[in-house]
Amino acid sequence: MKNNSLHIIKNGVIAFAMTLFFSCNNNFKEVNKIGVSANEPQGVAENINAKRTDSGRVVANLISKKMLDYGNRKFSYSEFPEGVKLHIYDENNHKNTIVADYAILYAETDVIDLQGNVLISTFDKDTLYAEQLYFDQNKEWLFTNSPVTYKSDGYITHGSGFDSDRNFTKAEVLKVSGTFLVSD
Repeated sequence: MKNNSLHIIKNGVIAFAMTLFFSCNNNFKEVNKIGVSANEPQGVAENINAKRTDSGRVVANLISKKMLDYGNRKFSYSEFPEGVKLHIYDENNHKNTIVADYAILYAETDVIDLQGNVLISTFDKDTLYAEQLYFDQNKEWLFTNSPVTYKSDGYITHGSGFDSDRNFTKAEVLKVSGTFLVSD
C-alpha cells in the first residue's frame, strides 16, 4: 500500500513537471514586449548625430533633437518628430544639406521620408523647396512626386516632382513650369 501511494505521488510529480516543461515557450520577442505597448516606441533618444560612412569617408550625417525607435514593429522604423538636418557629402567632400520638420527612417529599405518644409541647399547655392522628399540611402537617390520649387543661378523652376542623385549632378524637375531666361 505504501509502495502504491509512493508510486502515485511520483507519477503525479512527473506529470506536473512535464506539463510545466512543455507549456513554456522560449520566445524572446514576446518577453521583450512585456511592459511595452504595441503603439509605444521601444526607445527614445535625444540629440542624435548619426554618421554614415563608406570606406572610412563620411557620406551622410543625420542630426536631430529627438528620435523614437519603433524597432519592435514588423516593419521597423525610426521617427524624428522634431525634424532633421541631413548633410550629404560627395566624393570631393562638398556638403549638401536637407532640412525637414519631420522624418521617418525605414530600417529594412534604408529610405528616409522627409516631410514638412523640406529645404535642400546645395554646396553651389542651389535650393529646392518641397513638402515631401525621399532619400534612398542605398541607391543614393532623392525623389518626390510632390510639387517643388527649384532655385538656381538666375532662374526659378516649378514642377510636380523631382529626381536627383545625391550630388545633384543629375537633378531633374519633373513636369516643369515657370519663368525662364531665353537668349536669341
